[in-house]
Amino acid sequence: MSKPGASRPWNTPSPCPMPSGMSSCVASKPEPVLICGTGALATLFAARLSAACIRVTMLGSWPEAIAALNRDGARLGDDVYPVRAVSDPRECQGAGLALVLVKAWQTERSARQLAECLAEDGIAVSLQNGLGNRETLAAHLSPSRVKQAVTTLGATLLGPGQVRFGGEGVISLEAAPALDVLAAHLTESGLRVERVEAIESLVWGKLVINTAINPLTALFKIPNGKLLESPPAREMMAALARETAVVAALQGVSLPFADPLAAVEAVAQRTATNHSSMLQDVLRGAPTEIDAICGAVARLGGEKAPLNRAMWQLVKALGSW
Repeated sequence: MSKPGASRPWNTPSPCPMPSGMSSCVASKPEPVLICGTGALATLFAARLSAACIRVTMLGSWPEAIAALNRDGARLGDDVYPVRAVSDPRECQGAGLALVLVKAWQTERSARQLAECLAEDGIAVSLQNGLGNRETLAAHLSPSRVKQAVTTLGATLLGPGQVRFGGEGVISLEAAPALDVLAAHLTESGLRVERVEAIESLVWGKLVINTAINPLTALFKIPNGKLLESPPAREMMAALARETAVVAALQGVSLPFADPLAAVEAVAQRTATNHSSMLQDVLRGAPTEIDAICGAVARLGGEKAPLNRAMWQLVKALGSW
C-alpha cells in the first residue's frame, strides 16, 4: 500500500514485482489512466485497459484491495494484469484522465481527491449509478472538466482485486472531443463504445433499470432473473419501472426506450444469474447506492414516486441492524 506523503512521478510505473502468471505486456501508452475506485467495475476496467498495454493507476480507500492489486495485479477470471494502486491522491499528481467508478456515496471524497491531483486541463468521467454524481464532481472541478458516461457492463467482486465478468455490454460516452482518447483506449481494450449526444437520456434509462431491479434483488437476496419467476415480484418491478419513467418525463427527459417494462425485463433476462451491485453491497454489509437511485427519484418525484420512496426506506432499513 502507498504510504501517506510518499511521492512518485505520475508517469512512472509501479516498482512492485510482476506476480507469476501475470500478463507480460509492457504498457506502451505514454499517459496512464487514473481509475477512482477499487471495486468490481473499477477492477474490471483496470484489467481490460491493462490487457491493452495501457498503464493504469487505481486510487482507492480499501486497504485490502490496494494491497492485493499491487501484490497480485487485477484478476479477471483466470487472467492477471499489472496495475498500480494507491490511497494517496498526491501520488496521482497531474493525472490527465480519470474514470470515476466509486459508489455514489463516495463521490464527494473522490471529487476532493481529484481537485487535488487532476491536471488543470484534466478530465474526470463519471461511469457511476444514480443521479447527482456529475454535479458533485463539477462542484469541485468545474462543469467543463467533468464528463458523463453510461455502461451496461456487469462485474461481480469475488475478493479484493478479483472480479468475474458479468457479461458483455456497451459503454456510451458523451460526444465530446475531450473523450476521444478515452474512446480509443476503451476500443483498444476490446470494449464496445458508442458516442452519443443525449447522454442524459441514457442516465435516466439506466436509472429506470436500477430502480426496478436493484432494490428488489437486495431485499429478497436473489439474482436478477428470479424477479421474473414470481408474479408479485414481477409486478412490483414493472410498477417501479413505470413510476421512474413518469418522473423522467416530469424532468423533461426522453428515455432511450419506448416501453420501460420491456426494457427492464430484457435486462433481468440477459443478466439472470447476476447479483445486482446493490445485492452485492448488502451481502457484504456495505453501504448501498439507494440514496442516489430510488432516493433521488423519490426526491424529484415527490407524491408521484411512492414506490421509489418505499424502496428507498426499506433498503436503508437493511443497514439498521
